[in-house]
Amino acid sequence: MSDSPAGLPAALQSRVTDLNALTLPDLYTELSRQGFVRRLLELARDEDLGPPVPGRAPWEADVTSAAGLASGATGSAALVAREPGVVAGLAAISELLDVFSVQARWMPVASDGQRVDAGVTLGRLGGPMAQILAVERTLLNLVSRLSGVATRTAQFVLAVEGLGVRVLDTRKTTPGLRVLEKYAVRCGGGCCHRIGLHDALLIKDNHLAGVPTDRLAAFVHAAIGRARAAASASGRTLRFAEVEVDSLEQLRALLGAGGAGADIILLDNMSAAMLREAVHMRDRSGCAVLLEASGGVRLDTVRALAETGIDRISIGGLTHQAVGIDLGLDVL
Repeated sequence: MSDSPAGLPAALQSRVTDLNALTLPDLYTELSRQGFVRRLLELARDEDLGPPVPGRAPWEADVTSAAGLASGATGSAALVAREPGVVAGLAAISELLDVFSVQARWMPVASDGQRVDAGVTLGRLGGPMAQILAVERTLLNLVSRLSGVATRTAQFVLAVEGLGVRVLDTRKTTPGLRVLEKYAVRCGGGCCHRIGLHDALLIKDNHLAGVPTDRLAAFVHAAIGRARAAASASGRTLRFAEVEVDSLEQLRALLGAGGAGADIILLDNMSAAMLREAVHMRDRSGCAVLLEASGGVRLDTVRALAETGIDRISIGGLTHQAVGIDLGLDVL
């Protein structure tokens, strides 16, 4: 999938900070700068090594290594893929070592976004063995999980190859892991949707409950106007404004109002035939709004949906159905 925002209308390009236009290193920096990654790593550290003890390094709480390793023992270990997949999460290892107060050196061999075969070494850790073993399980859990998300995403991206449709994630992420799972989606060739409820507007069916179709466009236009005004007043920028519809009648009402201020219209749980008609309706209307399909998308159905001509497909299963890739940290 392209990293450029060229698929967005010109008016939208001018006001969106497109996370999908960033390189993977820049994206990781952008997503981690708010501190969510570090807070997650601190929690992971404390659940494995216990609450911090003043005057002691976290890794010193590993009672097994303290009892079973010679004092001052050093060595190295290789992070190895036990099965094929797409790598994600290596970017977080340096911060992970810092949070654990581990002095071991991380020497990457592979890169995030790289497809690897079973048996490939992703990188090596060298230094005090007690420290390497203290961070081992958290490192494996993190990279395994994120590589599983990247690998599943890559399967969907491959399934729609050549059709020009964007594969996006959703907010169906593991609590606490959201920014890292969205990073992993990008590693797999997919795209980031909104990060949360704060950075973009998405008017869903629950917001529209009780709004009749003949009043839908006015309701949406007013809501988007209020949201953009509130964001501007607080010095923020909404990445986009989107509205969900579950019928072609609702879509027709919005298209008749030029999109009612929306940049994207989400077509929820529609069949391929309905999506194809929705594209025809949009094209005939001359409205520049993007169309996004979502709801129950599977690997065996995604290409048929993409062939309808829609612009985007958002898939919760990229994250909530992903299975971690088997990895090992082998002492050399």
